[in-house]
Amino acid sequence: MIPEAHRKLHAAIVDDEDLARQVLREYLAPHADIEIVAECANGFEAVKAVAELKPDLVFLDIQMPKLDGFEVLELLDPAPAIIFVTAHDNHAIRAFDVHAVDYLLKPVAADRFEAALARVKERLGSRPEQHSLPRPSPAELAAAARPPAEYLDRIPVREGTSVVIIPVAKLDYVEAQDDYIALVSQGKKHLKQQTISSIEAALDPSRFLRIHRSYIVNLERVVRLEPYAKDSYVAVLADKVQLPVSRAGYSRLRAFLDR
Repeated sequence: MIPEAHRKLHAAIVDDEDLARQVLREYLAPHADIEIVAECANGFEAVKAVAELKPDLVFLDIQMPKLDGFEVLELLDPAPAIIFVTAHDNHAIRAFDVHAVDYLLKPVAADRFEAALARVKERLGSRPEQHSLPRPSPAELAAAARPPAEYLDRIPVREGTSVVIIPVAKLDYVEAQDDYIALVSQGKKHLKQQTISSIEAALDPSRFLRIHRSYIVNLERVVRLEPYAKDSYVAVLADKVQLPVSRAGYSRLRAFLDR
């Protein structure tokens, strides 16, 4: 068995451009202590590969078809060390907000690559100390990186090694379930490890309303409010589903329905 101190670092390269992957392969070739275990051409492949192979480090492009780099990160739990590689510098602040080790601009210069690699080796070398500290989930980190007033238009959810994309327009409601949320769309529930408060902040408040501590509803789905018991109400959706409404939620929902 190879001692942990001498184990090679496993790396994955994620980029939709073959030339970009080739450059990173060439830069990594002299580093005998790093083994490339996966190369992925899109975000779906990346989520599957990371879940199965659990690399220590991922070189991750940001602008890709299907899933962008931040959406990929959101689905990686636990998240490996991330070095973002992109042709655009406007994502830099977001990259560090989600605890990326480094951020490389294309075309990547060799000396800049070496500096990033040195940084990630230093961080991974202190992994036991880092892991003793509580860290937000990748979904929380990605949500924290979203610029103010920029709301989700789709929500990626990992189910096993596959990924489901839920268009926000087709989201009926969100239900809190312990450390998870259930995203209900077209009669199906999709579980995601995230707090209801963080998904609430990511949804457009003109379209979605927190009607209860455990429920957020798509306002377009609400057809009426009905009494349920003394001083309590339920929101009835277009598909006949009934959701509990708190006192504060009732006031907010009543104001919307009375427009």
